[in-house]
Amino acid sequence: MSKVLVVDDEPALARALAINLRAHGWEVVTAADGRSALEAAATEHPDVVVLDLGLPDLDGTEVITGLRGWTSVPIVVLSARQHGEDKVEALDLGADDYVTKPFAMNELMARLRAAVRRNQDAAPEQSVVEVGPLVIDLARKRVARDGVDVRLTPTEWSFLELLARNVGRLVTREQVLREVWGPAYEHESHYLRVYAAQLRRKLEDDPAHPRHLITSAGLGYTLEP
Repeated sequence: MSKVLVVDDEPALARALAINLRAHGWEVVTAADGRSALEAAATEHPDVVVLDLGLPDLDGTEVITGLRGWTSVPIVVLSARQHGEDKVEALDLGADDYVTKPFAMNELMARLRAAVRRNQDAAPEQSVVEVGPLVIDLARKRVARDGVDVRLTPTEWSFLELLARNVGRLVTREQVLREVWGPAYEHESHYLRVYAAQLRRKLEDDPAHPRHLITSAGLGYTLEP
């Protein structure tokens, strides 16, 4: 049985979510504010977090940052904020998906199942991937180039991590957008060009002629060993 932490300050909505999720076999923990959410995540070890952004004490983005400081638990934002910049900020900070209110319960549960499944499938047998001069530590979320740590943003790391978990295999543009930015961004290909260029500047000896982060025009990206 998977455990979900529901973080929402609307008692009626939190109760409805808990009832529906329990009816479908989930173990449910609830929190009504950001600090309680961070405490519950540390003590309850949920498999996924459903997070409202409009909390009474901390903004939901602060909760994302707090969680991402120590855990990779999937975070599905559930918010009334529908502006594109709010979605981008949440996803850049490390959220895995973004669902806007009002929402369909069956869609939310499908997204929760997918987030848990991706997290389980992503657990690598090999936690350290070596690609030329790069040493990518998936467990510690660190990358070093020629023995020197490279500082990546959360989004840059998510992009690199996805490629590292599929080293030597083509990862399609749609898959990168879906898993790094979320399902709503599957056609925002300009994101890929910007972040691939940023990664090459940090990781390649000659960013204009990359040896490891390879683009297959119109298809996707491969991290070549």
